[in-house]
Amino acid sequence: MNYELSIRVGFGFDVHRLVPDRELWLGGIKINHTLGLLGHSDADVLIHAIADALLGAANMRDIGYHFPDTSAETEGMDSKIILAEVMRMLRQAGYELGNIDATICAERPKINPHVPTIKKCLAEVMDVAEDQISIKATTTERLGFTGREEGIAAYASVLIVRP
Repeated sequence: MNYELSIRVGFGFDVHRLVPDRELWLGGIKINHTLGLLGHSDADVLIHAIADALLGAANMRDIGYHFPDTSAETEGMDSKIILAEVMRMLRQAGYELGNIDATICAERPKINPHVPTIKKCLAEVMDVAEDQISIKATTTERLGFTGREEGIAAYASVLIVRP
């Protein structure tokens, strides 16, 4: 059977190590913290998880395929540029965002105070309404690498639609 779905779902996951002497970027905003995330770009785990979910939903491979960590062009890149480009690719393929449901997993810093600013930033970058974006925060009760504050993880589920 050959048919085109008008709705599609995607899932994204990303992890980066926490290290000294790096800025902490989450959801496109800089958060004051003693440690930052290590990565080829700005290491924004939330944006990377969202971008992977969007690309997966549209069957467009993954973030590493489009923005390789071996490229000088992507070194130090602001992840908001990646997210804007992913949205451009989706729209070119005829898709629009339905919604995002994302979770950031970190012991510290506390994420909840930053959620409204993160949602506002992501909505502006993606040119969508803030109520299409749900951002949640959790800890692992001091278990695992996030519990030991060695890194931060982010998970994202998305729905995209072909209007």
